[in-house]
Amino acid sequence: DPETAKKERSNWGNGLEFLMSCISVSVGLGNVWRFPFTAYENGGGAFLIPYIIVLFMIGKPMYYLEMIMGQFTSQGTVKIWSVCPGFVGVGYGQAFGTICIISYYSSLLALTLYYLFVSFQSELPWSYCRDGWINCVDSRPQEYTETLLTNISTLATAAADNDTVKLQSSSEMYFLDVVIKEKLDISDGIGNPDWKLTLALLVSWVVIFLVIMRGVKSSGKAAYFLALFPYVVLIVLLIRAVTLEGARDGIIFFLQPQWSELLNPKVWKEAVVQCFFSLAVGSGPIIMFASYNRFDHGIYRDAMIVTTLDTLTSLLGGITIFAILGNLAHNLKIDNIREVVRSGTGLAFISYPDAISKFQAVPQLFSVLFFFMLFVLGIGSIVALQSTIVTIICDQFKGLKYWKVAMSTSICGFLMGLVYVTPGGQWILTLVDFYGGTYVVFVLAIFELAGIVWVYGEYCQQVSAKLNYRNFGIAGLQNFCDDIEFMCNRRVSLYWRMCWSFFTPVMMIVIFIYSMATIEPIQYSELYFPEAANGECASVLTFSVYLMFLTYLAVAGWLLFAIGAAQFPLWGIWYISRHREGSFCSSAMASLKPNDKWGPANPDIKREWQIFKAHKAAQRNDQKQLSKLGFFWRKVTNFCGK
Repeated sequence: DPETAKKERSNWGNGLEFLMSCISVSVGLGNVWRFPFTAYENGGGAFLIPYIIVLFMIGKPMYYLEMIMGQFTSQGTVKIWSVCPGFVGVGYGQAFGTICIISYYSSLLALTLYYLFVSFQSELPWSYCRDGWINCVDSRPQEYTETLLTNISTLATAAADNDTVKLQSSSEMYFLDVVIKEKLDISDGIGNPDWKLTLALLVSWVVIFLVIMRGVKSSGKAAYFLALFPYVVLIVLLIRAVTLEGARDGIIFFLQPQWSELLNPKVWKEAVVQCFFSLAVGSGPIIMFASYNRFDHGIYRDAMIVTTLDTLTSLLGGITIFAILGNLAHNLKIDNIREVVRSGTGLAFISYPDAISKFQAVPQLFSVLFFFMLFVLGIGSIVALQSTIVTIICDQFKGLKYWKVAMSTSICGFLMGLVYVTPGGQWILTLVDFYGGTYVVFVLAIFELAGIVWVYGEYCQQVSAKLNYRNFGIAGLQNFCDDIEFMCNRRVSLYWRMCWSFFTPVMMIVIFIYSMATIEPIQYSELYFPEAANGECASVLTFSVYLMFLTYLAVAGWLLFAIGAAQFPLWGIWYISRHREGSFCSSAMASLKPNDKWGPANPDIKREWQIFKAHKAAQRNDQKQLSKLGFFWRKVTNFCGK
């Protein structure tokens, strides 16, 4: 019942809470952690050009579309598919992808908490080398490491005689050997969860639960701090980073375009993946947040602010970390910045700590502030992802208490996160992110856009018949644009129409096909996932077990992708079987038309919307009768919103 749904659904305290919540989810670890190493792996500055193009062609259109769908229907990522019930599997598939992301995202929060706790020591533990760390260089300031110049000179001489010798900073060695206890071979298993990281993971989930337990009433208030505080620390760190020796070289490497990379399709694919991850489109939180807005809230302004601020924050984080990489290369006597440090999840936990350890005054204070900032960034994002799952469950089962669902899902999230705090956890993180997060979200986003823009249509025929108007069918895009005009009281510009109807879906389809055609075995830390044994197995039994392990990894990855992608056809078949209208084909066609639940949740507003839609249809029919333009030019005129 729409009236019941209206009464039960909460709203943001004010529009600013919604804006801050969107900033907190879109501006997160994806900007500080993922964007720099994605740019690092794809040509540095050359990556900025396709990323900005993708932002305008895919990122902004998808973000604005999801905001519109959530606010227009006041429903979560599953319930919005009353617009096209046969596509309800898109919502469930996106929920599966969101769960995959939540499972490993929480482990990154555990890492930030670990660094936060150890930052209270009298000397930062990653700032100096331990006994037994070969080819290690302290991350402490220059004046504190003068006694090591002789050792460095010796290592440099050895490097001249042996090309395999490579210097590593103590911050990198600390992360790999002490924090995650990295395993470079997981053929014998991933090991047991580290108790310190497990405790940090538990604390992270307690905080997540406390933020979401009352829904938007609690998360909306927390959003002010979650959105604004990280910028204070990030700007302070940027000022310090650009004053380090060698920082200029790192920044130039980041910003200087390598024009040849523009012809590399892989760079464009990575730009799309980064755009999706950073803006959090295709996974549900934007729809969920917008569903708690008032129907007449001005979301256009918010969409432009968030998407622009997200990009600027990514650039800010990229400049900061590449300034630090330039300093690392300077300290390690390396000319090529690409060789400074391996990319991956450890980049933010190697380069940033290294910079902090070089602070002359109270580096512990800056370390606490920085890792608290990372924790806040991560909390802002995962709170939205977790709230998306809780909202889906509560929308399906109205009798459940929100806080009980929040607690149950938080416990499940903690248990899933344990696998990532093992010595081999980073391998599993790479696997789940690649198959369960990236590809599932991406392929379902294509169907999401197609269902709304290409399939959504003919609803005006149903409305017109009820209101005694003639049956006038219009294209799905025009239907959607009419809904926006009714809700926002503004016409949809040609830019949005072109992107939604052509550029965005076509670019996404082409990039997805290219990704599938050129897919390669995934890597972690420049190492492939365990390959075929090289003859060093001790026995036939060992060899057999090894092959079984390899098969399990391959199957597990593709199974994750299959489970997520299969939600779309399976739920579509389920809906058709439950709503038969004659033959299977007739039922399938009927499942592509909006049902009676589609539209604004408020009954009064819904009635006004129905009258508005019927009026627009009648108006276009009158123009058709009077117009001397041909069929093609009438379509062009309608497409342009005239």
